Amino acid sequence: MSVTVVETIAELRAALEGRTVALVPTMGALHDGHLALVNRAAELADTVVVSIFVNPLQFGPNEDLDKYPRTLADDLVKLDAAGVEFVFAPSVDEMYPTGPSQTRVTAGQVGTLFEGRSRPGHFDGMLTVVAKLLGIVRPASVLFGQKDAQQVFLVQRMVADLDVATSVEVVPTVREQNGLALSSRNRYLDEREKRAALALSTALEAAQSSGDRGIDAVLAAAQSVLMGENLVRLDYLSVVNPATFLPVDDDYRGRARVLIAARVGETRLIDNELIHLGG
Repeated sequence: MSVTVVETIAELRAALEGRTVALVPTMGALHDGHLALVNRAAELADTVVVSIFVNPLQFGPNEDLDKYPRTLADDLVKLDAAGVEFVFAPSVDEMYPTGPSQTRVTAGQVGTLFEGRSRPGHFDGMLTVVAKLLGIVRPASVLFGQKDAQQVFLVQRMVADLDVATSVEVVPTVREQNGLALSSRNRYLDEREKRAALALSTALEAAQSSGDRGIDAVLAAAQSVLMGENLVRLDYLSVVNPATFLPVDDDYRGRARVLIAARVGETRLIDNELIHLGG
């Protein structure tokens, strides 16, 4: 295996000195969606760094940090095959040597909506660790997947607000042939639940097709699909302005993003799609 695993900040900084780097931040449990980020990173920079770190700051009190899948050995095989040169796999003590960071990046109002409402504090923890990783790696580019649309928006805004000298590259959502968005959580779905989970992407397709008839038609079309699948319990369905990530008004026209989150059995899934509202 030619991929080099680095566990300390000092060692990584020394290894990357003078290099142009693209960073792919992950929490491991890698799938083809992550590998799409890696492949795009290789087009942007001579050196690709993939971080694998299960960040405790972004887990709430009702979320079981210990149950998050940790598959480092399998992840390294995939990354080695993809030609990744460095994997940064620090311990919690390496990232937070004096305990949880007292200095945090706050996600503001948008961080309390949608995923933030379901997972209080999640986005503050995510932005804080991303800020740390950008400071450690100092990449020319950092890559994220569009499936996590709210995360993408907040990282882009943080980078702009704090004048971070890193370009945020967003890679389209990778899907299975049947349309299901790839996620580390898909491993928890049984076959019946996997079929039911297709309702999320089907609902988004229905919403997209109804965009010229306005927001009410978009929401009704998506809800009609979801109501037809009794294993799916909707958490939220919303249409936001991509520029602000706030819900659009009834008379809004133009580009919008439909967000959906639902539980399929006991597994919580998210998805989203860009649409155009109005004729």
